[in-house]
Amino acid sequence: MALITRRRALTTAGAALTAVLAPPAGSAFAGGHKLPSADERKPRPHPLWHAHAHNDYEHPRPLLDALDHRFGSVEADIFLVDGQLLVAHDPVDLDPTRTLESLYLAPLAARVRANGGTVHRGSRTPLQLLIDIKTEGSSTYLELDRRLRRYKHLFTTYDHGRVRRGPVTAVISGDRAARPPMTAQTVRRAFYDGRLADLGSTDASFASLISDNWTLNFTWRGVGAFPDAERQKLRAIVGAAHDRGQKVRFWATPDLEGPARDALWGELFDAGVDYLNTDDLAGLEAFLDARGTA
Repeated sequence: MALITRRRALTTAGAALTAVLAPPAGSAFAGGHKLPSADERKPRPHPLWHAHAHNDYEHPRPLLDALDHRFGSVEADIFLVDGQLLVAHDPVDLDPTRTLESLYLAPLAARVRANGGTVHRGSRTPLQLLIDIKTEGSSTYLELDRRLRRYKHLFTTYDHGRVRRGPVTAVISGDRAARPPMTAQTVRRAFYDGRLADLGSTDASFASLISDNWTLNFTWRGVGAFPDAERQKLRAIVGAAHDRGQKVRFWATPDLEGPARDALWGELFDAGVDYLNTDDLAGLEAFLDARGTA
């Protein structure tokens, strides 16, 4: 009888001690596992795949500022100088420390590793890296190709007629002399930025993007009504490109904050233009968020 009483007392004491030491049901360690914090449970904002950071390198933190604003495309201008690919808008701005590799390639590779294979965590859609060649196209592209090959798992690749998607899709713009060496390659880690003149004669496995100067093709600048003929022209361009799997972008669109810019962005977006071009990261982010879409 005394033995039963002692056992019962020990069991009761052990249960009480367990209750004291156990974390509350709603605590971070309930059930023996650390639960996510409130911040970790919040849904991540969607990347803004329509957002293109024009002259991205002129922001205080090239690449990083655009990614913080959730942009889906960034642009870097490059010059081939003494074997190095330097990033700048004009020759007077060249700085040997500001290379394509240091500002873009290496940071993108590090981010993809940290995010488990993506630029924007949780999204497998590739980031577009638009590389605008400012020096002679053929020699600059061949040097660029050597750099891209160092990051073979980073880039979307054309390989003997097939396209293998990677975390980043490099698109080559600028000097048109880059086209012949690109056309000759059976394996490429970059794609071509075509013009409206290329529409219908190329496909997405070579020219993944069709870009052109808005002011050379349309008269409307966002003030007043968009002429119906120009709206139909815009939609025909987008439809023709999308039929071939190509994306569309216009540069030289109005970029001063105000109703004209918003009106033009709205027409571009409604027509299905894939990338809206801006130097105003926060402005385009706010515009797309107000539209309720990524």
